[in-house]
Order: sequence, then structure tokens, then C-alpha cells
Amino acid sequence: MTAYDTNNVFAKILRGEMPATKVYEDDATLAFMDIMPRADGHTLVIPKTPARNLFDIEPGVLGGLIQRVQKIAVAAKAGMAADGVSIQQFNEQAGGQVVFHIHFHVLPRWSGVALRPPGMMGDKAAIEANAARIRAALK
Repeated sequence: MTAYDTNNVFAKILRGEMPATKVYEDDATLAFMDIMPRADGHTLVIPKTPARNLFDIEPGVLGGLIQRVQKIAVAAKAGMAADGVSIQQFNEQAGGQVVFHIHFHVLPRWSGVALRPPGMMGDKAAIEANAARIRAALK
């Protein structure tokens, strides 16, 4: 198994070395906006515990993480007035994983609206406005 890289972008965000538009944080988890959103309100949920992906995360940490994913999904659906949400999680390069720190994508969805293509930078003001909507729904 490949070792966890402490210099991956999410580890740097957790250490405060890179910026992130935070939506939710507790002692175990951080949720923040994706800078290349495939949908309005696209949020990433990560554990603070180092783990590359589903194959090496401790089951107890994963259990707590999925509870936070659910909390963010509920808030994203409500805050964004979405019809539903898609939850995505990728493992290893062949599985589509790009950042090797386990994370879940929470994508608000609306009937008849396709996801945007991957890899396109989002508008900072729109990302912050969407984060504010999700944060408000968490209260």
C-alpha cells in the first residue's frame, strides 16, 4: 500500500498552509467548498485523520466521517434549494482519485441540470455565496 503523503493539498489545508472556504469544522472533520465546482454548492468533506482513501481509513474514523457527510448533504440540499444530492468518493488513480486524502464530494443537484465538466475553476464570489447558504442551513 502506498504511504500517505503529508504534503497533499488537503493536508496543507488542514494545517492552514493553503486557503479554503470552510463550511463546517469540528474536532474530526472539515467541510469546504470545491474550487472547481461541478455544481453550485459542491462541497468536500474530509477527516482530519490522515488516510489516503477507503482502503486505509480506520473503520471508526470512516463511521464518524460518513455521519458528517450526511449532515453536510442535508444542509447542502436545504441551503441550495436543491432537488437532491449526489455523493461521490473515488479511490486510487484508476478509480478517479486525484487528491490522495480520503474525501467525499457533496453535489447539490436539480432536475434537468447536468454537472459541469471537471477541472474548471469556479467564481470565488459565487463559491463564497454558496458556502454562506450551506452554513446558514447548518444552524
